[in-house]
Amino acid sequence: MIVAVGSAQGQGAVPGRLAGQGAGRVVSRPALLARLGASARVSMVSAPPGSGKTVLLRSWIADAAPSGRVASVAVGRDERDPQSFWLAVLGALRRTDPGSALVRPLTAAPDMDGWAIAERLMKDLARLEDRVWLVIDDVHELDSDETLRQLELLVMRGPQELRFVLATRHDVRLGLHRLRLVGQLTELRAADLRFTLEEARELLRGAAVELTEPALALLYERTEGWAAGLRLAALSLAGHPEPERFAKQFSGSERTVAEYLLAEVLDRQSQEVRRLLLRTSLLGSVNGELADLLTEASGCERVLQDLERANAFVVAVDAGRSWFRYHQMFADLLQLELRRTAPDEVAALHQKASDWLAGHGYPVQAIQQAQGARDWDMAARVLADRWPGLYLDGQAAVIHELVAGFPAETRAADAELAAVAAGDELAGGSLEAAERYLGLAERVSASVPAARHGQAQLLLGIVRLLLARQRGNLPAVAEQAGRLQTAAEAPDAAQPGLGQDLRTLALVSLGIAEYEAAKFEEAERHLDQGVALARGSGRPYLEFTGLVYQAAIEILRSFTQAAECGRRAIELAERHGWTDEPTAGIAYQVLGGAMVAHVRLEEAEGWIQRAERTVRAEAEPAAAVAVYFMRGLLELVRGRDADALAAFRAAEWMAGHLAAPRYLALPIQTWLLEALVRLGETERAERVLADMGDHDRAETRIAVAVLRLAQHDPHAATVALAPVLDGSAPLIRSAWLAQAFLLEAIARDALGDEGAAGRALECALDLAQPAGALSWFVLHPVPALLKRHAGQRTAHPALIADILSLLAGRKPAQSPRLERPLAVLSSSEIRVLRYLPTNLSMPEIANELHISHNTVRTHMRHLYAKLGTHRRAETVTRARALGLLAPSPAQGPAQSRD
Repeated sequence: MIVAVGSAQGQGAVPGRLAGQGAGRVVSRPALLARLGASARVSMVSAPPGSGKTVLLRSWIADAAPSGRVASVAVGRDERDPQSFWLAVLGALRRTDPGSALVRPLTAAPDMDGWAIAERLMKDLARLEDRVWLVIDDVHELDSDETLRQLELLVMRGPQELRFVLATRHDVRLGLHRLRLVGQLTELRAADLRFTLEEARELLRGAAVELTEPALALLYERTEGWAAGLRLAALSLAGHPEPERFAKQFSGSERTVAEYLLAEVLDRQSQEVRRLLLRTSLLGSVNGELADLLTEASGCERVLQDLERANAFVVAVDAGRSWFRYHQMFADLLQLELRRTAPDEVAALHQKASDWLAGHGYPVQAIQQAQGARDWDMAARVLADRWPGLYLDGQAAVIHELVAGFPAETRAADAELAAVAAGDELAGGSLEAAERYLGLAERVSASVPAARHGQAQLLLGIVRLLLARQRGNLPAVAEQAGRLQTAAEAPDAAQPGLGQDLRTLALVSLGIAEYEAAKFEEAERHLDQGVALARGSGRPYLEFTGLVYQAAIEILRSFTQAAECGRRAIELAERHGWTDEPTAGIAYQVLGGAMVAHVRLEEAEGWIQRAERTVRAEAEPAAAVAVYFMRGLLELVRGRDADALAAFRAAEWMAGHLAAPRYLALPIQTWLLEALVRLGETERAERVLADMGDHDRAETRIAVAVLRLAQHDPHAATVALAPVLDGSAPLIRSAWLAQAFLLEAIARDALGDEGAAGRALECALDLAQPAGALSWFVLHPVPALLKRHAGQRTAHPALIADILSLLAGRKPAQSPRLERPLAVLSSSEIRVLRYLPTNLSMPEIANELHISHNTVRTHMRHLYAKLGTHRRAETVTRARALGLLAPSPAQGPAQSRD
């Protein structure tokens, strides 16, 4: 039977539809409404139950469709009577303005044939001149092949001005592929109907529900933008005494969601399909072979493919449609139902899945399933074997999740697992916890079976190396690096295939420790070797780590080269999802420092903010010192001297708590002194200078010169600067030598020695040009001296013009690749963005990221909106222009498939 029939005024909506009830006002979706009203012959909305199809149709009829031009029909459940359906269609068309004059009335009769009605309709509408839309909701309920063929006849042979809007839970046989080929089919699918984060926020606000951003993001992630899930959440949250807690716990097992999914999806399946869904719901993803094993049946791949085609909350995760996952809320319900109906089978299902996954090369999933079966021994062995590779691939988040899946007592009692836990604590910045786990591992290592002894020692060696590196203990790093290389190259090495990778790790770790000990030449040599090895052996995480510290060394010499090196590191981070790693924060602060030197202060602000959000003081204390230091330099160049002083004070305090002195300690003090001078507090500056100790260091001498110039004693300034300029007091940061020559020029000019002032200024310009160091001329502005020098013989007229423009308040030309910072996009969007220059298709990108094709499509829509683009290639070009992607190689980017 027909549930309801309506006209253009919106009659005929199914009463009591979940998506329209009780969750406040309907969220406006103008882009979708525009697509429904496009010029195509047929607009098809095909999506799972609860996706908002009916609400979308209602909104279009009420707000966007021409008045009096829409006939609306909703098909009842399991509709089998062609006559009933066609009489409803005929009646709806008669209620439109054009149809009222063309479509003849018809009453039901026992012998009336659906074909005859369809033919009669086509004859009546043959003279149709004004466009009319026939909207049919729940087309999937037409449970008669004959009715579908009759509808296909009307769609294909009806008058040109008759257009169709069809809503269905799954594709039906209407021959629409022919219309697709000629561009006469508009398709809206689940990914298109999925709410964006902003739409989810609007829906909740319509129900008078306000959530914090983290709670909203978690709710959105769990519902995957599913309209019904969000509306049910809004209904439950409205008036809830603890909305934040409820939102964080909301899942598919929540009563209202479970009832809906049971009634609309699970209860409609056969017993065989229910068994498959329930017994495979414990898996993050499943293929046919694994499903056959767990169900003790055959042909499961075909069933999974059928379920995906039917929009039954089953999503293909690879291009070949051989691996599938379930919508998160549907999986929650299935797991709840499995525990209710077959609790005794759950552990055995986990164990079977674990054995299969371990034997087919899926170690992470095998560990998760072994943990589900509470087979801690198997889970620990697989993790111990795979941890070095996971760490070397930069999979810190995966490792953390796996370690957290073990009981605390199991982690403490197993030597190998305790070593892995120590490595996990190190990655999180908990050095004391790491040392505690390392001590536990060493104490119980004697109980490790002989066959596992080599593996246990390998794990302990890696963790000792990483701990020494994080502590900044160069002798310990050198010792552990040597031991690790020796063990890796031994004939009886536990994992002989990791030999070169462990040598790479040792070199990179040694380089990092040497950098932090201010042994820059040695650090550069070891980092160069480590990066080359990492690149050759296909270990991008080690390459990324080495590149970051190469950039940190390069900024001592050239701000321009440091920025280029930092961008290469960030490109790797984007490609592999490491943009939130603390190590990436070091690259951000290097880029921020380079932009400060170039006086591109808006760009610098973006990078330094990114560094501040990414670097965790407990994980990378030395990096945190550097971020405070760069913040101080930025504020100083901006002229916010008090803010700069506060940042340098914070850097000084944090540096004082490091286990070993760092090379930044002296530069922090010198710039703190300069901030005091700029604030007019020369007496406090004198006290800072007195506390600095060795006044023969180049950095200290420059600070003395700044102070003496402020005290109107240019002669004392030249005396302080002389050893710096002649090289007898070398600078750690050679890029800063330009500042010393600029101060010399100022002092000589004050002394009336124009010739010496000009020569010193020309040296400052010589050094500033290749290093890209313009900030010195902003910190120590001498426009008159520069103008006078421009009229004389100089090799840098253009540079002088640029500096004078800066001093006049005009911004430098924007970088062609860095117009704004990375903070524009979310980390999930950046993960998708990094794959767009490749030749991977959307499903292949989804497979690489272990997310659904629809999720990738959602992120693509967000990228288009945020970057102001409309196509994939345009998005790549725009992202490169903004510095969000690395520039294309000389041969041009790989062609991508949309």
